[in-house]
Amino acid sequence: MTKSQADVVRAALAILDEHGADHVTMRAIAQRLGVRMNTVLWHAKSKARLLELMADAIVGGIALDDLPEHWRDRAAEIARRYRRGLLAHRDGAAVVAGTYAAEPATLDFAETLVAALLAGGLSAGEAAWTCWSLVYFILGLTQEEQALPGRFSDDLSVGDRPALRRVLPMLTEASFDGRFEFGIDRLLPQP
Repeated sequence: MTKSQADVVRAALAILDEHGADHVTMRAIAQRLGVRMNTVLWHAKSKARLLELMADAIVGGIALDDLPEHWRDRAAEIARRYRRGLLAHRDGAAVVAGTYAAEPATLDFAETLVAALLAGGLSAGEAAWTCWSLVYFILGLTQEEQALPGRFSDDLSVGDRPALRRVLPMLTEASFDGRFEFGIDRLLPQP
């Protein structure tokens, strides 16, 4: 049976979801598909290219329809959907963060987010940099959420650091949803 690039990406995502990013290899994909490695390499010339295709597929799973009318609400909803899309795959944020995928789904996502920001009256430069800031914030927070759940504990010692001692309860709470909403609220300009 002939395999397509989409088959290779689907197999890679299945391995990602089952075993994590470290287990996604060309050999593991070939074994899953029951083909030789040359078949996998035909569709994804390198591990870097495979990761770009996987990242685009992860972003491609994000619905960009039925968005709110108001530009700020629209941008915030796009950000929420982006985070959910990353969380839908084990190590999804790490895969996307490790690539520069100028692929169709990724470009469609960026177009939708930038269009919302431009609709809010941001200049081209402000819209571009706000888009980058949102993406980097979401990738970083989501990567932390996926990689280190429950890493903070109440007995974390910060030593003689009074500022850290003062905010320690907020630093160690695992409210990723709260931290996400706080960050989005701060990054999106107020109307």
